[in-house]
Amino acid sequence: MSATPDPTSTPDAASSTVLSPKEFRYARAILLTALVAVGFGFTVLFAILGPLGREVGMSELQISSIIAASSLVVFLASPRWGRLSDRWGRKRVMVFGLFGYACGNLLFATVFHATLVGLLLPITGYLLLMLTRVMHASVMSAIMPSSSAYMADITSVATRTKGMGAVGAANNFGSILGPALGGLLAGITLLTPLWVASGIAVTTALFVIFLLPDIPKSQPQPALTTSGKPKKLSYFDPRILPYIIVGALMFMGMALVQQTLAFRFQDILGLTAVETAQTFGLAMGCSAAASLVSQIGLMQRINLTPFQWLRIALPVLAVAFACLGMANTQGLMIFAMVLQGAAMGVAGPAFSAGASLAVEPHEQGAVAGLAGSCGPLGFTIGPLLGGFFYQISPDLPYWFTFAIYLPLLVFVMRQRRGEKQRLIREEIKD
Repeated sequence: MSATPDPTSTPDAASSTVLSPKEFRYARAILLTALVAVGFGFTVLFAILGPLGREVGMSELQISSIIAASSLVVFLASPRWGRLSDRWGRKRVMVFGLFGYACGNLLFATVFHATLVGLLLPITGYLLLMLTRVMHASVMSAIMPSSSAYMADITSVATRTKGMGAVGAANNFGSILGPALGGLLAGITLLTPLWVASGIAVTTALFVIFLLPDIPKSQPQPALTTSGKPKKLSYFDPRILPYIIVGALMFMGMALVQQTLAFRFQDILGLTAVETAQTFGLAMGCSAAASLVSQIGLMQRINLTPFQWLRIALPVLAVAFACLGMANTQGLMIFAMVLQGAAMGVAGPAFSAGASLAVEPHEQGAVAGLAGSCGPLGFTIGPLLGGFFYQISPDLPYWFTFAIYLPLLVFVMRQRRGEKQRLIREEIKD
């Protein structure tokens, strides 16, 4: 493998004009440290929402619908936040999202507490939880597009995939801490993890304000429409459409599985609500650890194109879902989750890097928003399907996801030629 090029050496990197190599390393370290905390906050809820919802009398479909509704809002808002980061600056949008996350999370936890102690009727609590989570999501969705666009700004074409892999690794390290610590904190009260996550979000926002270097806003040079107005990047832009298709289906399958796994653990193992939060939190931590290992051990050491990584990861994911469909013991379920985590550790960053590499420098905020919205789109559809299928048969969500990934793998295999031609064009440009 060739040595990693200087990230400030190519004309498409913002760092070529604003960051020296030393400043680049510092900015990268601060950004990744902040993303560890973001990963904690984003995943701590998954360890406790299932058992917590059942404690207040919600059905699996109701619990899943809360995630689905908030994910729909993130899907709609992420592209707008991405474009705003092009105009306002990455750091400002990131800080706004972090403070919004902290406030929204506190409100969500407060409503859950009121429902648990009987101050709200279950149906009233459910509707208010839906409302507060939607409000929370509308602002929280600013974080990842601005963070991904910041990394794109300070990396070159040659280092973009590794940069996005580092973003994923930092987020996954936080994802190890989130479910694991969430499960431990749930031993105090089921809501303690949410209170702690809000405090960490505020601390992270202050960390970003004072330590993350600000970089100049991108100088847009967009194509114009026939009326003379700037042309907005679209989901259907042929440069990124293959990545959008892959991302939407990949994350839909992941969401469908992830949102039902807490129920699966509780029902198969006969656990209480607190035991479910602790056991499932440990399993999610193992999955995130496998993801981190694959990103550091593979993506940072081996140079492959985004679609080459996807062709490796998707078959492994399909096998993991089949294992979950057959699982009837804790050991097999944890093994399948570790396999799933390792594969998503390369699939997620590969998807993000591919979309980023497909567009021009002044479109990085926009593409980060569009690519970042694929996950929320998946988490809008996936939980609803998962909750519905789980009520029919507990193993149906996993076999359904397995079936989805087979044609997805065929689609990815057919993208080889187009990606090779695009990368040749990028090398000529550089």
